[in-house]
This record gives sequence, structure tokens and C-alpha cells, in this order.
Amino acid sequence: MYKTLKDIDVKDKKVVLRCDFNVPIKDGNILDDNKIRASLETIKYLINENAKIIILSHLGKIKDKSDLRKNTLTPIAQHLLKLITADPECAGSKVIFSNRTRSSALKEKVDALNPKEILIIENTRYEDYPSKYESNCDEELSKFWASLGDVFVNDAFACAHRAHASTVGIAKYLPSCIGFLFQKELDSLNKYVLNADHPFTVIMGGAKLEDKINVIQKLLPICDHLLLTGGIANTFLKVLNIKIGFSLASQDDTLLSDIKQMLLEYKNKIVLPFDAIVGSSYEKEYTNYKTINNIEDNEIIYDLGSKTLDKYKQYINKSKTIFVNGTAGLYEDDRYSNGTKELLNILNDAEANVIFGGGDSVAAVHKFLPTNDFTYLCTGGGATLEYIVNGNLPVLEALESKEEEGYEILDF
Repeated sequence: MYKTLKDIDVKDKKVVLRCDFNVPIKDGNILDDNKIRASLETIKYLINENAKIIILSHLGKIKDKSDLRKNTLTPIAQHLLKLITADPECAGSKVIFSNRTRSSALKEKVDALNPKEILIIENTRYEDYPSKYESNCDEELSKFWASLGDVFVNDAFACAHRAHASTVGIAKYLPSCIGFLFQKELDSLNKYVLNADHPFTVIMGGAKLEDKINVIQKLLPICDHLLLTGGIANTFLKVLNIKIGFSLASQDDTLLSDIKQMLLEYKNKIVLPFDAIVGSSYEKEYTNYKTINNIEDNEIIYDLGSKTLDKYKQYINKSKTIFVNGTAGLYEDDRYSNGTKELLNILNDAEANVIFGGGDSVAAVHKFLPTNDFTYLCTGGGATLEYIVNGNLPVLEALESKEEEGYEILDF
């Protein structure tokens, strides 16, 4: 069994802390700091335990030299310093930044840390250029990062489905546990999705059915209703021989066959759109309202219509638990954002426990309804879906196996 932060001694220790600070940044300014704030509970606990804190995180993808400049963690370190300085619980702490991911100078900075101080190491994915040492869980890189601390705390739930050096590799060499944010994510998914109070409604959207088919197959037997939106809904409509014009839908014959079987087996659970806001495949400024059975060959479904929202509201208001993954449509475009905004308002007014499964659904909440009464917003889309499907994650498997096998001796 994996350990939690309260199960492990971190007092006066050097703690390597994996966070998920993969936040949107434009011109050096952080557009949404919710992921950073989400890790503050763990960081403050470590400060209060007099720990020396070494933080690892990735930011974006590093494919060429231009990405090195664009995806530096410097703005993250500056922002965390502001948050720490403004919090009276963090008195005596400060934030230091290392522009190296591994070097003797980095080790010297770690050795010079005082209790309660935080050292943020540059983007872990800098190690992916030119060779993918981070993403391929390189053993020497894992050993180096592990050599910096006495304990490893993984609080990056959103990255828990990736077996990288900074998520899985370090755990081979140090006593390890999950942080408070990671634990909250697991507890919320266990309570509100895998063991939900009924009536249990799932709202599933997104562009590609291929990305969501496994979780749909997992949830359909245990939910009471599945309300579909976006490209996923389009594929179901297509299988029913409803014309969807140029709308995005799966072309995979095997997948379409699986959907046909689902529609037969769960016809009383699956609910599809009745109407839509559409665009055109050849006229950029064209928008129109259409009922689903009147979509023209050149039209593209981009948003839910009012009748669908009214129908979905009926199911929502009867539910005790609702899990949401995906949006109502192309919410980034103002012309097609109304469905997502209205659906969020309906969900916010519901008396049910409402959980959002990361990704676009949480981004839409932050954009349209930052002040809300939702039960929980998961920080990781991919990790959320994988945990629902498998009941486990590569990071948890690594922690559990090391508890059984013990830790390897570092050769440094």
C-alpha cells in the first residue's frame, strides 16, 4: 500500500517534492495559478515540519531550443515567492531558483538550503532535449534527483499516469509518499465516481471518442444516465444514421461497432442532443440554430441548443452525483460558448455533488464560473480517466512496489 504524507517522517528532512506547475503562461505572465495554489497545502505542511524543500515540475513540452526559452519555470518561481511571502503560515521561508536540472552547482544549492526554504529546479522536461531522459525515466537522471533529498513526496496527480524520471524514477531510491493534493484527488474519485450515490449522472464531451471510450465503457454499467456532448455525441448520432454534416466524429469501424452495441445495451441510459448551434464548412462567419435531424451536409455541430440544455437539466436536477468530463462544444469561440456556460450554471444550481474530471471541463469552469459551489475540480484529465478505468496509476504502482521490495542503494 502506498503511503500518504502523514505516514512518513519529513521533519527536518530534505524533501524532493514533485508538483504539477504546468500552468498557462503568456509573455511571462501566469494566466491561471490554480494548480500552484492547489499544492500550497503540502508545501506549507513541509515548511511547518522544518523541511528543506526541493521542487520538481514540468512545463509544456520541450522539442527544440525555442521551447527551452518559452517553457522556463522562472515565472513559476517568482509567483510562488509572492504566494509564500503573503502567507503568514510560511514565515521564515523563501524561494530560490536553479536554472540547472542537474549539475554540481545544483547540488551545492541544495546543500546550502536552510530549513523551511524552497528550491525550484528548472523544468524537468529540459532533460527531454535533445534526449528524452525525463520522459523515458532515465535511471541516471532518476538517481541524481533522488540524491538531492531524504524523502520523495509526489503531489502531481495530473502527471501520475506518466512513468517519468520525476514521477516514477525517483521513487525507486527514496522513501516515498503522495501529498495532500494527490490524496484529495484519489479520495474524490473513489467517493464520487467509483462509489457514487445514485442517481449518478455522467456528462461526457470532448473531440475524440478514442480518448474517452474506455472510461465510457467503465462508467456506463454503474451510472444511471450518460449525457453526451461534442464530438463524442456526434459519433453516437452517426451510428444512429443521423446526418451530422461535416461535424467531427470517429471513423474507426471497430469503435463504431462498439458504439452500436452500447446503444442497444444501454438505450435507456444514453441521452443525445436534440438541437445544436452549427457553423459551415465553407463560410467562416456562418452560424445557425438547427434541430439534430435537420443538419445540412456542409454544416458543423459546434454547440448544444436550448432544447438539449432543457432536457439535460431534467436529468441533472434528479441526480445526487454528477461527473463531468469535457465541454458542451467549442467554448473557446464566443459564438459557440453559450452551451458550456449555461450547462455550468445548471450544474452550479444543482443540489448534487458535482465533480469535474480535469482538462477542458475544469478550464471552462475557471473561465466562465470561477466562483462556484462545485464539489471538486480534478487537476488532471488523463490521470483522472486512467484511474477511473484501471483503479490504479503508474505512480501508485511504483510506490506500492517499492514498499514491498525496498529501496535501491544510490551509487553517488
